[in-house]
Amino acid sequence: MLKVLIADDEPPILQLLETNLGLEGYETRTANNGREALEVMKDFHPDVLLLDVMMPVMNGWDVLRFVAEANLDVRVILVSAMAHDDDLLMGWELGCDEYITKPFDLEVLLERVATVAAR
Repeated sequence: MLKVLIADDEPPILQLLETNLGLEGYETRTANNGREALEVMKDFHPDVLLLDVMMPVMNGWDVLRFVAEANLDVRVILVSAMAHDDDLLMGWELGCDEYITKPFDLEVLLERVATVAAR
């Protein structure tokens, strides 16, 4: 079973994604901020990380930098309201596998998770 960690500081988004990814057959965990996401990753070892950029304690950029520097074996999909060209470029430069902007289409997001997980 593929594992997905969802890191977002908005409880409705966490619940929506956790429920729907579970229905698709993924094992999921959630985190409310970047630091918590890194803690969960230690024991959970997700295949895919759905990562918001704007979070308290530790933002998604810093998590993405850590993942890249530590050479962790996880695919990262940024899911963010930050949709400027500079934000997209930053995500790609830091090594994200996909960048989805909020508000997102749930079906498209689920398709992207499946595609990224299959890589």
